[in-house]
Amino acid sequence: MNELSNLKPPAGSRKNRKRVGRGPGSGKGKTSGRGQKGANARSGSKKRPWFEGGQMPLQRRVPKGGFKPLNRVAWSVVNVSSLACFEAGDEVNPEALAKAGLIRKITDPVKVLGDGEISISLTVKAHKFSKSAEAKLTAAGGSVEVIGG
Repeated sequence: MNELSNLKPPAGSRKNRKRVGRGPGSGKGKTSGRGQKGANARSGSKKRPWFEGGQMPLQRRVPKGGFKPLNRVAWSVVNVSSLACFEAGDEVNPEALAKAGLIRKITDPVKVLGDGEISISLTVKAHKFSKSAEAKLTAAGGSVEVIGG
């Protein structure tokens, strides 16, 4: 039975530390497994993990690029042709567009573009309209309203 007085670690789980520089009989005497001369044989010498032996390092070989403007506005874009899913006379606003699955985020400003055709009259409220979208919506008997934000 195991008791505190006779507990031992499992066989092979504990290992003696390597005692270097303790004579030729140890197998790690004289140069202590560090080879002959050079930076790696000296104490306190350590290469940085990203050091590549003097060749041009990766972070300098790869070209610089990219810029993210801090004040970029991500627009949710809707085409005129996709507004045909609404009934005639409906009021189309960002909430209605999100409910219909035409835009993902209600927080992003909405821009209506003039790709496609529309034949039903709608009252469309968005943050921006292209000239062709505005023309097509008013030609179909609808109206456009720019909302601030």
